[in-house]
Amino acid sequence: MPQQTEINIKSYPNKVPKIKKKSLWKRIWEHRVFYFFLLPGIIWFVIFSYIPMYGITIAFKDFNFVQGILGSPWAGLKYFHQFFNYYQSKEIIRNTIVISLMKLLIGFPMPIILALLLNEIRISKFKKTVQTISYLPHFISWVVVVTLLQRLLTPYGGPVNELIAAMGLDRIQFLGNINYFYQLIISSDIWKGVGWGAIIYLAAISGVDTQLYEAAKMDGANRFRQMWHVTLPSIRGVMVILFILACGGIMSAGYEQLLLMNTPATTSIGNVLDVYVIKAGLEQGRFSYATAVGLFQGIIGLILIIAANQISKKVNETSLW
Repeated sequence: MPQQTEINIKSYPNKVPKIKKKSLWKRIWEHRVFYFFLLPGIIWFVIFSYIPMYGITIAFKDFNFVQGILGSPWAGLKYFHQFFNYYQSKEIIRNTIVISLMKLLIGFPMPIILALLLNEIRISKFKKTVQTISYLPHFISWVVVVTLLQRLLTPYGGPVNELIAAMGLDRIQFLGNINYFYQLIISSDIWKGVGWGAIIYLAAISGVDTQLYEAAKMDGANRFRQMWHVTLPSIRGVMVILFILACGGIMSAGYEQLLLMNTPATTSIGNVLDVYVIKAGLEQGRFSYATAVGLFQGIIGLILIIAANQISKKVNETSLW
């Protein structure tokens, strides 16, 4: 028999078959059914998010309705200078950052905690009932929420103040009181969004491998240890992604809530960029100025989300892109 010889593939690099990569369009065509389901969402974003971005040019023009966007003369950075020279600009930026950071630091962990607690409930009907009640406020508009707060907290017959009076204490003017403004803003924001945010984390928890819990039980881990060492690390990627997205909204404190809850007595700490843009643009008719302020707000948000993404990529190896 002829003697067989082993062939070293490394010594013949040119003989190794090359895997031809498919082009992007071929891969899209192969998965065209899935992209077809994405089409309505893509069309929505193009029509309502990307096409209107052309209006950003108003920030650099002396816009008027007669000449339109194209016909209006260029103004350069005039309106940006006006905003930064405005005596309340620093106060408005400070209020926006303070309220947004408080919502992020206090409000961000709440859906995670709720999801972990719901995951530990073994009675299915009770779990579904609590989950339904917790996310229903998400569908209630801020107009209704603020109206409810006014009815509950008013010192003139409100149930909260009636209870305080029954305890022999003085009635408290909660709304319009600078001492309770932050507490009401943060607590109402958490109440409205905690249940909806918990849905995402519950979906992530449902994908955790059950064998990990069984291994933890064999090692003697109790329920809390399983939650801490198995559940939380397993959903860390989802937590990081949502935190990065939340960082992009630091310059947006939520205009609808603050527009309704802010009063002349709380303007010093409640006047934020969102409300200021709405008032300058719609109430005062200063469209170019309001667009410039809004553009500044958007650019800072973009910088923050890119920075948070890069930091997360280096620290946790988890990122949006």
